[in-house]
Order: sequence, then C-alpha cells, then structure tokens
Amino acid sequence: MQVPTKTLVATVAAFAAGSLAAQGMQVVKIGHVAPVSGAQAHYGKDNENGARMAIEELNAQNLVIGGKKIRFELIAEDDAADQKLCDAKVHGVIGHLNSGTTIPASRIYHDCGIPQITPSATNPKYSQQGYKTAFRLLANDNALGAGLALHAANNLKLKKVAIIDDRTAYGQGVAEVFKKTAQQRGIEIVSEQFTTDKATDFMAILTAIKAKSPDGVFFGGMDPQAGPMLRQMEQLGLGNVKVFGGDGICTAK
Repeated sequence: MQVPTKTLVATVAAFAAGSLAAQGMQVVKIGHVAPVSGAQAHYGKDNENGARMAIEELNAQNLVIGGKKIRFELIAEDDAADQKLCDAKVHGVIGHLNSGTTIPASRIYHDCGIPQITPSATNPKYSQQGYKTAFRLLANDNALGAGLALHAANNLKLKKVAIIDDRTAYGQGVAEVFKKTAQQRGIEIVSEQFTTDKATDFMAILTAIKAKSPDGVFFGGMDPQAGPMLRQMEQLGLGNVKVFGGDGICTAK
C-alpha cells in the first residue's frame, strides 16, 4: 500500500520550488497526514516514518532550490487536520491514507494552493475532480477491482463468489468494480454483505454467506476487519474458501 516516500517528498518539493525562490525562503515545510491513532494507525505511522526517513536523507544532501540552500521540515498530523496545514503554510502535503479523507481534504488543499500527493487513496473520484493540485502514485479502484476479478476468473477459476464491503469510499468502490467485472467474466455473485470499518464481529454475515456455498469471498476493506474475518471464517468451517481483496488487506497483520 505504500510507495517510496522519498519520491513523494521530492516531488512535492519540486512543486514548491517556484514559490520558494520567489519568497527567498530556506525551509520547505512538508505536511504528512494519515491515521496515527485507531485501528489503522499502523498504516499511518509506517507512512509517517517513511516521510521522516526521506526528509532526513534529502536534508543530508544539502539541496539547493532557486539558489538557496534549503532544509525540509515535516509537519505530521492525524486525519482531520487539513485546515491546520493550510494555516501553517506548508509547501506540500503527503496524504491522506484513506480515500474517504483524501477526497474532502483535496478541495481544501486546492483552495489553499497546496500540492497534495496521496500514496494510497484509490477511489477514482479523487483525480476526477479536476484539481491541478491533486496527485496519486498508484492505480485507482477501476484498475484494482477489475484486475482482482480477472485473477479470480482466469487464475483462481472461481465460479461462485460472495462480496463483503465496509461501506467506505475505498471498500465500496473497489467492491463495485470487482462485482461488475466478475459478472462479465461469468462469475456468479451469490451474496452481497455489508459491514463497517469499525466492526469486529462478522459471524452473522459469514453464516449467511456459508449457506450460499461460495468458492471465494471478496472483501473490500482494510486489515483490522480482514484479520478477525479470516479467523471467524475458520471457526465456521470456511477455511477452504478463497479470500481475497484489495491492497487494504495486504499486511502482515
């Protein structure tokens, strides 16, 4: 889910170069925003630590922009601090982690004239708003959901699949694209279930899915739900069912 953060920092700095030279400033402030508390804090802290490491490496190079020796400074915030970064007059933002926070924040950054690069938000709406300040560095859900459906049909040879999504901008979006492409490839969607990104008990929806005898379960969501879900599937005797999903469940947890 992460991409090289050094690249993100350097790219944001490049967008800031013009204003930096004009103002004769020597400090480039880079904002980083992600969930650093709650169930997804491990993702957010990993991204933040990556940004800190990248800034340390860049500062060690004694870079010059517009004839001025510059120093990068990281301003790290938890989600919902987007307006605070505008007030702090950062030169660019790395984040947010989730599509649900990235999309509304992008309008604020656009209005403040701050370039924003998300390392992980995949909902297509983010880059369809027309903001020249908004950038992403990985495939969106249209590519991700379709690719997973093709893998299910062509490689896993699945015939009947149940879908679960967490109703977030990410989970719902990737599940909808998966469903459309899977059906086009001849996969029968035998059950569609919904949960939240706060849930930990999935016994009811998994029991309903078990009655449909699927050979695969697609989950649109993140690893704090995928982990307990896998454990409960084992408890219900669904251990032989293929479980797959988007990059949000790609974690050692």
